[in-house]
Amino acid sequence: MGDWNDAFTGLHGASRITVTDRTAPWTGRLVSQRSRTYGMALCSGGQERVIRDTRHIKADPRGTYELLVPLAGTAWVEQGASSGEIRPGVMALCDIDRPLSFAHDDDFRSISLIVPGSGVAGRSVAVAREPQVIDGGSGLGRVIRTMVSTLQEEREQLSEASFDLACDRLLDLLCLAAEGAGDSAPAGQRATVEAEIRRYVRRHACDDDLDVVGIARALGWSARYIQQVLQAAGTTSRDLIRRERLHLARTRLASAGWAGHSIAQVAHSCGFGSHASFSTAFRKEFGMSPRDARPDALPQPGDPG
Repeated sequence: MGDWNDAFTGLHGASRITVTDRTAPWTGRLVSQRSRTYGMALCSGGQERVIRDTRHIKADPRGTYELLVPLAGTAWVEQGASSGEIRPGVMALCDIDRPLSFAHDDDFRSISLIVPGSGVAGRSVAVAREPQVIDGGSGLGRVIRTMVSTLQEEREQLSEASFDLACDRLLDLLCLAAEGAGDSAPAGQRATVEAEIRRYVRRHACDDDLDVVGIARALGWSARYIQQVLQAAGTTSRDLIRRERLHLARTRLASAGWAGHSIAQVAHSCGFGSHASFSTAFRKEFGMSPRDARPDALPQPGDPG
């Protein structure tokens, strides 16, 4: 038990750790990895209660936050006016330099991601202000939970620089999720998110089934969040997809490599099901007909008149 206390407090900070039966064999297990910026630990077994109070914080300030990602069992977390139960699918982000109480049973197993407090505050003042409970069962929360598990499994194969890069990305997503990315669009993150949406749509413009649900699933945000980011940018997912498809079609119409394809074939290759609707949209977007966009505007075999 003494070795466990030393390992636990060395990683998480000075604390008071109590167990129900000190005479019983200790079953706790802790595997950790640290870089100069981030840390990660896999903890399992051992019923205990951990209290980190003002005295511990003054004696051993850490300047860190911890994301608790349960893999099995249930734990109880209390910090300030916030308290709640966490279990697989529910994560908690806590400030280690605020009084904290944490308890769990023997079957609890979790991953802790340790991040610098400056990194949290620099990304989101709102998130740094109070502890956060994050839904890890769907949307961006599920992506974070999966990434944390994968990083824990692969951490020994990564250089310190690669480990920190992965943690940086996780912290970006974590602050988005904690700010409510599933239901609202934090203004400070919109430009980055919008750029990722546009890149994805550009790469997948030819996909017949491209829609806001598919974009959200691929990028790890909710469809509602995607819609809010695009709305703030003055567009919609439908308009963005149509515009990217039209620009792709214009490029293909002007390309010698597509000279042997009819306008209808080019339209179909770019995700348009109807030649007539394609022509109407193309003229509205560019002020010319698809035929006018071809080199020398020469009629092509199979083109309608």
